[in-house]
Amino acid sequence: MKHQLQQKFNEIYHKEAQHAYFSPGRVNLIGEHIDYNGGLVMPAAITFGTYLLISPNEDNVFRFRSLNFDENPTVPVQDSYQKDGDGWFNFPLGVIEHFTRDSHKITGLDMLFFGDIPIGAGLSSSASIEVVTSFALNELFNAGYDKLTLVKIAKSVENNFMGLNCGIMDQFAVAFGEKDKAIVLNCDTLEYDIVNSNLGNHVLAIINTNKSRKLVESKYNERVEECQTALKDLNKELSIDYLCDIDSATFAKYKHLITDEVVRKRAQHVVEENDRVKLAADALAANNLAEFGKLMYGSHDSLRDLYEVSGKELDAVVEYAKTNPNVAGARMTGAGFGGCAIALVKANAFDAFSKELEVFYTDKIGYAPSVYQSLIGDGVGTLLVTSEA
Repeated sequence: MKHQLQQKFNEIYHKEAQHAYFSPGRVNLIGEHIDYNGGLVMPAAITFGTYLLISPNEDNVFRFRSLNFDENPTVPVQDSYQKDGDGWFNFPLGVIEHFTRDSHKITGLDMLFFGDIPIGAGLSSSASIEVVTSFALNELFNAGYDKLTLVKIAKSVENNFMGLNCGIMDQFAVAFGEKDKAIVLNCDTLEYDIVNSNLGNHVLAIINTNKSRKLVESKYNERVEECQTALKDLNKELSIDYLCDIDSATFAKYKHLITDEVVRKRAQHVVEENDRVKLAADALAANNLAEFGKLMYGSHDSLRDLYEVSGKELDAVVEYAKTNPNVAGARMTGAGFGGCAIALVKANAFDAFSKELEVFYTDKIGYAPSVYQSLIGDGVGTLLVTSEA
């Protein structure tokens, strides 16, 4: 564990932590803006995440402490709990509320959270906190939930306790992630396949554009509406539940039914992106990073030109990546309009890539990005507790 967390726990609570857990963040390798269109996504857990150290207390309270945030509340054990402002602690508090509502008696706990996920970068720090808390409570209080139920609990906390309208991909990825493997997930049915994704001599570069994403929510809702319009138009002659129920060839045959050119572009991205995920899964399974990289670039181009959710910051990252022979592929990841891009970079060239990208990006945008190196890691789990963390 990082940052001598056990020692920090001891300093705060004057005792040893009895239990320790870790839940990762996630990136979506390919398959963007199709989760709400019945399509496939390909997320993977990363090696950044949230650590949680816990010891029970006899004071009948929950003490929430974090090395990342200033708010450190103490909440009495109660029969029910409500969200209190916008503080980070509401995520674990919402999990406690869910367990309590399901008739599990959750007694006093001293908790210390630490996350090394860049906050606000679109790498699912909130899902990481929710899942690690759910996993810990499930183990500590013998709740008997399987992992998929924990994922659904975490999503429910996000939607109903926190009031944030998100899908299930983030929670699913941080729970079910496996080292050197990606998840091909159908967000509608929750059917999934695990795909070998050993990056070989490459690492995953995560590039935070450091741009505020204030427009994401309104643009996101706009895109959802445009896709619903496209679906309605196609169903004048087809009978489909989602845009991703058809492939690119079928779309080409029936796209004339979509009379609005902008709406047609949105639907084209969705259908073609869904096809790209299938091709990407085959490429990864065959250890063909070159082909996978081409699909990443194709995904970004489509998100930029057809779906129009990129932006000059994300485009600058991908523009530079295309000039670097040590990069197999790159694309924006997440909702867009800022946030993060990812790139597959040869491990021995990562430092040079990071420095050169920083110069290129700063010259073009006016401020520097933050570049992180990650591997594809395991999902949520228990850590060995030691006196030295």
